[in-house]
Amino acid sequence: MEAPLSSPPGLSAVLTRTDWSEPWLVGLAVFHVLCFLLTCASFQHYRVQIGHFLCMVGLVYCAEYINELAAMNWRLFSKYQYFDSGGMFISLVFSAPLLMNTVIIVITWVYKTLNVMTELKTLQQRMKAEKEKKK
Repeated sequence: MEAPLSSPPGLSAVLTRTDWSEPWLVGLAVFHVLCFLLTCASFQHYRVQIGHFLCMVGLVYCAEYINELAAMNWRLFSKYQYFDSGGMFISLVFSAPLLMNTVIIVITWVYKTLNVMTELKTLQQRMKAEKEKKK
């Protein structure tokens, strides 16, 4: 009889089995805090926000390669081998926070676009009303 396929570890299993005191995980947490602060600070600077967005999307895209590299060299920076072939760990601690930042940026872009469209429509109606008064 064949052995049953093992399912990948769940969110709670990954989070509880992780030693969060490791320096590289603390550094990763600081990196994510800095990314969030840059996300918030870039609301008024559109070009910075676009660059930040593209960098985060690029990092998420490269997460598979980062996972493979980390899996081969984990002894250099970690006490434990966290980097599974399915990529669950890197998805949770690396990609998910970056994706949350990108979602925040997209939501602000949609909000700003809706505001501009509303202002434009209001301006069009004002101009139309002024035109009607002149007749």
